[in-house]
Amino acid sequence: MVNSSHEAMHRIFQEYPGLFTGVSKVLGLPFVPPKRVTVLPTDLTEIQPVERRVDTLLRFDGEESFLLAVEAQSAKDPDKPASWAYYLSFLYTKYKIPPLLLVVCQDRTTAEWAARPMVLGPEQWPSLTLRPLVVGPHNMPLITDPDEARADLALAALSAITHAKAPAVGGILKTLSTALRDAPATVVVPIIEFIAQGLGSNRRAAELWRNLVAVDLSPYKSYIFEEFRDEGRAQRGAEDIVLVLEARGFDISDEIRERITGCDDPDVLRDWLTRAVTASSAEAIFTHGPDDEG
Repeated sequence: MVNSSHEAMHRIFQEYPGLFTGVSKVLGLPFVPPKRVTVLPTDLTEIQPVERRVDTLLRFDGEESFLLAVEAQSAKDPDKPASWAYYLSFLYTKYKIPPLLLVVCQDRTTAEWAARPMVLGPEQWPSLTLRPLVVGPHNMPLITDPDEARADLALAALSAITHAKAPAVGGILKTLSTALRDAPATVVVPIIEFIAQGLGSNRRAAELWRNLVAVDLSPYKSYIFEEFRDEGRAQRGAEDIVLVLEARGFDISDEIRERITGCDDPDVLRDWLTRAVTASSAEAIFTHGPDDEG
């Protein structure tokens, strides 16, 4: 299933195609910086029934030309290597230039699995070997120096995304919020959004990023800021309901508390708050009064 974290891991290369140059330097690979990078269509579907789409596809032209297919991988998938081999074969057939597969991961186990060469063909004479280039928390740097982050903001953002599940991600996020203060809005806003998406299910890191954005980068506007604002309103509304119920001496079970704090609908929260003032119990805020319809 495609999620926001998955999208951030590969779409950051679409927004900042030059990011691969920074990645290749980190990995010690001798790629020459391209003179031009083109974002290509990601649809690899044939005329016949099976639809196949690579996550992100870029064309690099310069002293050498090659295609970069970027795949975001969040877990082991035994069917994926065969799909990757198909992607590379199709791309070479279609564009007639060498394709390179870059797999971006957020945990070491998945990264090590993805990096293993996959051999196609009989043992006596292998016909094809798939060797993805893999980046993840095992080989991406922990960028905690603001000057280093400023030197390559996209690489610093990818560092935060690939280390999203690591305890050290907090230091990277603080470094990034500091480094982004002096950057133009056209650079800051996409990076803020990519990181917010890339942190995925790490709720603690996501909350830290919200706070850092609110404090360090408040002048910038994007849909992420609107999300932060709406989430903040919902959180305050839920806290008010709990406060009223506690002030009235009601026992609030974990189930009731979770239902209140898990609601993000302002109209529902407002209704519950009104009922909390006169309800006969904490549970009663969820039920209509005798004069209400439904």
